[in-house]
Amino acid sequence: MTPAYFDANYVFKLQVTEAGSAEVRALASQVTEIHSAAHTRAEFASAAFRKVREGFATMEDFQSLLAQFKTDVSTTTIVLLPLVDPIYDRVEAAFTSAPANLYLRAADALHLATAAENGFTEIFSNDRHLLAAAPVFGLTGINVIP
Repeated sequence: MTPAYFDANYVFKLQVTEAGSAEVRALASQVTEIHSAAHTRAEFASAAFRKVREGFATMEDFQSLLAQFKTDVSTTTIVLLPLVDPIYDRVEAAFTSAPANLYLRAADALHLATAAENGFTEIFSNDRHLLAAAPVFGLTGINVIP
């Protein structure tokens, strides 16, 4: 398999054992590289801190998760793609042409535009809103989690 684009939810499941982690890790073992948008850094930190807030992790666990994520990025296990002007242009164009009832959050739009702008035809996520919006960006949304 070629490189794959994972949203932040899937990137997080690579590090934390939770529902769907096994399926995402199995998928990751079949791709040559995992790509995601640069704002995944913020989303990853937020998801890790949510585990602390909900009592499932300590601040030490949080720091360990962030350290592992940074190692994965520095060793290009995870490739973070920069958010450049053509991506923002694509986001604006999508909002301009999207159906009025489309539920599209800014962070999801950045993932979708980043994937499309970098030549991906598929995006992997378990976020139903992101998956529903994928066609607006010319992408096929795929969720490997049953």
